[in-house]
Amino acid sequence: MRRREFITLLGGAAVSWPLAARAEQADRKRRIGILMTIAANDPEAQARIVVFAQALQALGWTDGRNARIDVRWSTTRSDPLKYAAELAALSSDVILAEGSEAVGPLQAATRTIPIVFVLVPDPVGQGFVDSLARPGANVTGFTLYEFGMAGKWLQLLKEIAPRVTRAAVIRDSTTTGGVGQFAAIQSMAPSLGVEAIAVNVRDPGEIERTIADFGRFASGGLIVTGSGSAMVHRELIATLAARYKLPAVYWDRAPVSAGGLISYGADLRDQYRQAAAYVDRLLKGEQPVNLPVQAPTKYELVINLKTAKALGLEIPPTLLARADEVIE
Repeated sequence: MRRREFITLLGGAAVSWPLAARAEQADRKRRIGILMTIAANDPEAQARIVVFAQALQALGWTDGRNARIDVRWSTTRSDPLKYAAELAALSSDVILAEGSEAVGPLQAATRTIPIVFVLVPDPVGQGFVDSLARPGANVTGFTLYEFGMAGKWLQLLKEIAPRVTRAAVIRDSTTTGGVGQFAAIQSMAPSLGVEAIAVNVRDPGEIERTIADFGRFASGGLIVTGSGSAMVHRELIATLAARYKLPAVYWDRAPVSAGGLISYGADLRDQYRQAAAYVDRLLKGEQPVNLPVQAPTKYELVINLKTAKALGLEIPPTLLARADEVIE
């Protein structure tokens, strides 16, 4: 993203802060790198960047004034390595990493520049940090969810579509998150009378073939677990679920806004607000080892009534009462 476009994206909003703090921070521009793992033209990606930048402004850091924000957008398997090296070579003071796909390459590129991650499901299991309480090294951040939460998606599927007896679980099998989420669903499936079937998807063609094959059978439903691939292809998955009349539960609200049925998960944009606070503390001299990895504190249930009607589903009143947002 070009700097002029980035400043325009923020709407030119200025946030004032105390004169003393301004004088202290005016010595030099602090460099903040961001490695994103979705395309720059994705509306959700733009929204996350804006939330992060606005939170930084509220803390006294404004791009172009006392900070310089360098954003890199990773859309291929080779991009994270290339852009991680670029951000490290720019002598960034702090780097924000979106997802597991960004953290690994950044750790390989630098062991000294502080890295704050968001949307990472298992930072300990993936070796990014020593522990949640004492991350160690130069990395800390915010986890996406506990794997056990995946069982709630299966419960939601049965609550909204009681006749479902087979659930295709769309996952990324190359990550610990994909494996862990499916294990949690599989362990709960027998008690709910559901057969959980792992579906490994990597590209649009495979997604379309797999869902089409599954859609031929009656009493089926989908559970779409969290992954970079699922986010990139969320509109395709929602479209196919509608085409084959498959009730689907998603890990995040973005697919429901694109026509999906229901989602339950952490407020992902809120992680960017929290990450800005960690970046602020690191810029002021704190060390990553003293900033514990934090779990989400804000979850949301989103239901698309238009999609439910198209599928011939009646949403239980108790479920509607629990919803944080209902799309009509």
